[in-house]
Amino acid sequence: MASDRKKATSGKQGQEERDKSAADYYKLKTKSIDDLVNADVSNSPKVSPEEIARYSGRSKAKWKIPGWGKAIFIKFWFYAAICFFFIWGLGGYLSNLLDQLFVIGVAIGLITDILTNNALRFVETTEGENNRWMLFPKKSYLSFLLNIIYGFVITFFVYTLYNMVNLAAMRLTGNEDRLFLTVEPIVFGIFCVLVDLMFIGMKHLLFRIVEDAKKSNK
Repeated sequence: MASDRKKATSGKQGQEERDKSAADYYKLKTKSIDDLVNADVSNSPKVSPEEIARYSGRSKAKWKIPGWGKAIFIKFWFYAAICFFFIWGLGGYLSNLLDQLFVIGVAIGLITDILTNNALRFVETTEGENNRWMLFPKKSYLSFLLNIIYGFVITFFVYTLYNMVNLAAMRLTGNEDRLFLTVEPIVFGIFCVLVDLMFIGMKHLLFRIVEDAKKSNK
């Protein structure tokens, strides 16, 4: 009887200990929750940006596309899209060359002002970082008109570049009946980017010359 009573007592104590451990396991840590809810900059430990990036999955990749690469790709993509939609898409409806050049110039100006420049602003990490890739970075009604005029300038130079390449190829091969370089999105996009970067480089060069002249006068 005594042994049975002892076993029952020990079994009861063991059950109480198991219940207590289970209760402790599922017991809410209210202090930790309160600390988490009331956490702010003043009562939180300082953590380095590298540590935050490591745990948030935004750590620096092994390779990164530079800003100039993004800018050139955006410009090329929109110029190629202009060729695809306006030259290929409307080529069958616009038989006159001047009409085609006019539509292309307007399309380049509008898309440059509305889409390309806004896309460059969207991908920049700091405000104004990609202004150097725009001929008219300030967004206004005047820049809208200037970009349309600039679209005609790009169209003229690209058209001239196509003619120069084809004439040179005809003279080198002696075959004047063949058109060696036709208008298609990839080459058209490359030519437009080259002409665009040429004028942007000329603008920056002119600004540097003016700034150096001002410094020398002072």
